[in-house]
Amino acid sequence: MSDPAPTRFMVLQLVRLSGAVLALVGVMALSGRLGTVPASAGYGLVGAGLADFFVVPLLLSRRWKSRE
Repeated sequence: MSDPAPTRFMVLQLVRLSGAVLALVGVMALSGRLGTVPASAGYGLVGAGLADFFVVPLLLSRRWKSRE
């Protein structure tokens, strides 16, 4: 069986990247750069992005932690 660590590391980094992109799109929506996107959608995107960036990697790492 191969070592799952490199794959898990890549998944964590992709989750963080997607969270940063979501937050950035939300901030752009709030600043009016995306046209007629409502502010509530911008706040939702920022919230989802921050949760995706900070919370989801912690939950994944706890789930993947090896048990003895």
